[in-house]
Amino acid sequence: MPKRDGAERLPVLFLHSQDGYGADSFIHAMIMRYLDRERFEVHLACSQGDGKSEPAALARFREIPDVRVRPTIFAPGFRHRDAQALLRGAGAAAAFPADVVALARYVRRHRIRVIHGTDRPRDAFYAVAMGKLTGAASLVHAHVAWSEKFSAYSKWTMRRADALFAISNFVADSLVGIGASRARVHTVLNGIDPAQWDPSTDRMIVRRELGIAADVPVLASVSRLFPEKGQGELLRALAVVRRRHPDVKLLVVGADATEIHGGSFTRDLKELARELGIEDQVVFTGPRSDVPRIMAACDVFTLPSFEEPFGLVFLEAMAMCRPVVAVSDGGTPEVVEHGRSGLLSSWQDVDGLAANILTLLGDPEMRARFGAHGRARVLESFTAQRMARDAACAYEIIVGPRLSFASHLR
Repeated sequence: MPKRDGAERLPVLFLHSQDGYGADSFIHAMIMRYLDRERFEVHLACSQGDGKSEPAALARFREIPDVRVRPTIFAPGFRHRDAQALLRGAGAAAAFPADVVALARYVRRHRIRVIHGTDRPRDAFYAVAMGKLTGAASLVHAHVAWSEKFSAYSKWTMRRADALFAISNFVADSLVGIGASRARVHTVLNGIDPAQWDPSTDRMIVRRELGIAADVPVLASVSRLFPEKGQGELLRALAVVRRRHPDVKLLVVGADATEIHGGSFTRDLKELARELGIEDQVVFTGPRSDVPRIMAACDVFTLPSFEEPFGLVFLEAMAMCRPVVAVSDGGTPEVVEHGRSGLLSSWQDVDGLAANILTLLGDPEMRARFGAHGRARVLESFTAQRMARDAACAYEIIVGPRLSFASHLR
């Protein structure tokens, strides 16, 4: 391996046992992309899927330069319960024991020092188990707040990992609350690549598509749809806002989180809009791949979500110079500064939420000032490059100076 200042690069293995590509996958991809290759050697064990087609996650990860990708057969997911799912996982169930051994050999052969998994149960278990098998340090990256409601199995893995990453101080405190020692928890705040968010994007592209005139006030909310994200409270606040701005529009962007809600929350929200008499003010777009254009189209971004672990979408809105209306709990206040880049109210305070929206809609200068500050804050504190540097510092603390590369795992 190439050396820098006489020291070999530190090999890190990322684990991704899911076929899909979500927010946690995005964060890990950003860290992998921006880790300093003079200091780190980046490996990835990613699900190879069913062998018939390449999973979305594997395809996305292959786009990252200078990553050694190892397609891997993972154990069937712990949520497999129905007969069809078990049958679909039968091939993997038969093949994964041999691949566990092969993956352990891979870790030893490449002298992996840190195994970095997400907090999904299968990833977390693999990170801890593979660390025990090989002597590498196991790291679990927590993307949600933890509490006693989580399964004993999940908490077992979090307590036995050598180290934990938390995406916010709010999440870090929750990990300590379930028994993790403070010394094992490293807060690595999320980040984005500001180059992918251009505030000069034409605001009329989406407005023209949806038939919204240039002078119409537009709110946008981008998230998966389920009650804790606050879309119901937002509709109730919109009914208040409409009294002063009868032509206001709200773009509700995102897909149903059926695994959380147990059904179509979009259907519930549409029924609520009808009950409130605001169905003409709300546009349900479903999921969109052009979120920068959605942000460009709106005057105010709002997501009054409950105990948001971090709020990556707030960074996206801020990077597009859009003011944010949100809730002052969870990790949100660590991202959105009240009175500087947005306005925060209490959870389920519909009147406070409506008042904040009205304040911003009625004050173009405030919107511009908040938007400019928000983008400056992203550039200063919330870039993917900064996130990767923080992760790098934590890796070196986790590994420590006690073992040399030359003697490790020989």
